Amino acid sequence: MKRIVCFLFFGLLFVSSGIGQDSLSVVVAQKGDGIFSLLRKQGIDPADHYQDFLALNKENLREGQHLYEGATYLLPAIEAAPVLSETNAAGKEIVRTEDEGKRYAIFGEDEALVVTKSDRLSGAIYYLISGHGGPDPGAIETYEEVTIAEDEYAYDVTLRLAKELLAHGATVHIIVRDENDGIRNSRALEIDRDEVVYPEQKIPLKQLDRLKQRVEAVNELYTKNKGSYQRLLVTHVDSRSKGQNIDVFFYHHKKSINGKRLAENIHNTFLAKYKEYQPNREYTGTFSDRSNLYLVKNTLPAMAYIEIGNLRNKKDQRRILDPDNRQALAKWITEGVLADFESR
Repeated sequence: MKRIVCFLFFGLLFVSSGIGQDSLSVVVAQKGDGIFSLLRKQGIDPADHYQDFLALNKENLREGQHLYEGATYLLPAIEAAPVLSETNAAGKEIVRTEDEGKRYAIFGEDEALVVTKSDRLSGAIYYLISGHGGPDPGAIETYEEVTIAEDEYAYDVTLRLAKELLAHGATVHIIVRDENDGIRNSRALEIDRDEVVYPEQKIPLKQLDRLKQRVEAVNELYTKNKGSYQRLLVTHVDSRSKGQNIDVFFYHHKKSINGKRLAENIHNTFLAKYKEYQPNREYTGTFSDRSNLYLVKNTLPAMAYIEIGNLRNKKDQRRILDPDNRQALAKWITEGVLADFESR
């Protein structure tokens, strides 16, 4: 794709590119831009138009999903949402969109709105646990002189996953919660220790007590919803040796047929995505039983335990710190979850 060279003083450059009978806007990617941040700057909802952007710009993306600084990209054409007008008791006009959806404060002010995409997960209940939290931040590393912690990134992916599942009609219980973080679209996520466990339990200092607390929260909810379709998804950031670069991989209980199927469906989705977006790179992530893990062994719902990368490895760290990659992880996991639910 032809690039445009120019001097930029403020914001992003817009030009018009003729495509057939339509005219699509284009934008030049700036330093630090990812697909999600670029679309948001243009007032385009990434949740609805991420795949459209990929399709339009497939030949001009690094590894199928990353922007080149200074490159020109086509923007998806969007239609204005239908607007309904009505008046309140005082006669003042109220404007609302027909597809407004629901707002959830836990996602943060900018990400609170969940627009319905489908009802494909209607009737399904998901419990989401992010690794570490509270007094245990997990692995600590330094990125550009800023201290970062494992638990913040696991939690951010978990929130993004929750939002995707809700958009498809699921009931979602976020077990480890931080009411003031929300979904964050920056690379260095600020560390705090104020996470709680559903509904509002302070997280204990001892590891075994922390794990028991999460197991009890999930199992109590599971018992209340007995008879419903219920699954557990645990999101964890690995912290192996700095030299070990890992792909996303999955654990399940060796005796759980449904857990194995869930892990396998998500794993197969990742295999397909890597073939599509990184055809020259072998995907080495696996799914296997790991019944000795406390959460795997003691929780009642069928579950998949997901390791999303190694924070201590610089290559993995770059991947985890990219908010677009965190969103892609959530979307790919959701596609695997959809495949699992619809093949039950």
